[in-house]
Amino acid sequence: MSAGAEPLALYVHWPFCLAKCPYCDFNSHVRETIPQARFATALRRELAHEATRLNAQGGRRRLGSIFFGGGTPSLMAPDTVAALIADARALFDAAPNLEITLEANPTSVEAQRLRAFRDAGVNRISLGVQSLDEAALRLLGRAHSAAQAVAALDLARTLFDRISFDLIYARPGQSLADWRAELDQALSLVSDHLSLYQLTIEPGTRFEGLHRQGLLALPDEDDAARLYEETATVAARHGLLGYEVSNYARPGAESRHNLTYWRYGDYLGIGPGAHGRMTLDGRLHATRRHRAPEPWAERVERDGTGLMQDETLSPRDRAREMLLMGLRLTEGIDEARFARRTGLAMADALDPTILEAATEEGYLRRDDTPDGTILRATPSGRLRLEALLAALVL
Repeated sequence: MSAGAEPLALYVHWPFCLAKCPYCDFNSHVRETIPQARFATALRRELAHEATRLNAQGGRRRLGSIFFGGGTPSLMAPDTVAALIADARALFDAAPNLEITLEANPTSVEAQRLRAFRDAGVNRISLGVQSLDEAALRLLGRAHSAAQAVAALDLARTLFDRISFDLIYARPGQSLADWRAELDQALSLVSDHLSLYQLTIEPGTRFEGLHRQGLLALPDEDDAARLYEETATVAARHGLLGYEVSNYARPGAESRHNLTYWRYGDYLGIGPGAHGRMTLDGRLHATRRHRAPEPWAERVERDGTGLMQDETLSPRDRAREMLLMGLRLTEGIDEARFARRTGLAMADALDPTILEAATEEGYLRRDDTPDGTILRATPSGRLRLEALLAALVL
């Protein structure tokens, strides 16, 4: 299947938050008053502009998923969500099982909007729980309590067939027993999909300053690895399997939208700071929108798009990106699809000496299947993936 024939993923970025979390380096912005009408109009205009550009390549693209991320998309007016979903369905050929995800925080105010988002067309909700420990929630700067998180999970279960939630691990002082109990509690409430993130110190965040002053200490690498490995054990007990480095799901409940990223498919990103990878004129383009909300909106109002970068990726660039993304997946990378998508044979994109050593050490393996040859990282390889990829990819 050619890239243009594969379903397109649409990402919509809502950049606004009520407060900036101390660990967060995402493109999020705090505003005392959110200009809802202006940004709703701008998002719809940019979507129409980019759909015209994509569909001019040989017919209407098939749409497989929509993802509302941020920022805090649950601060969007539900009417805006409904309008963008309707626009996307009108502009593209929506798949019959179109997956539509919206990220939401489990504060009581935002949880009350879940029903309105469902009525707007959202059929998968992703809740930013982050922790069920009160002290951890305070440390992480979250606006909700553990009780509110549990209530939001309970409410979501009555409204949506598909639910995901986020948790942050490797927090200061976190023990293996505490993490096991927290995971068990969360997965006993909702056991469809879990996204797991290790707490790291990101440049420019409040946590970076505290860490630099010696006021914030994280678990060492070995302790963090033990917490990560325990996650797979607890998740499996609840019927969830790790299908990507940081994601666990019941079979069939994997995020189809995020699989498009990891499989290196085409995705259109709209909104401030949104990135995209789109096939145009047979070439893969890397796109990026203006990061700051108001300048982005001004550009859309003037030009129809907030595009700041549109770069055609070389075969080497495509190969590097596809390896970095695809080896995160348990399913690995099909070598024939790799060659079609990048224009390079996989052997020409990897350091042969490092590949041989990684295979001998049990970090990578190549499997011959009836459908072709697959390169994949083993569980121990995925623990070392960042360092492994830095050496492996040419």
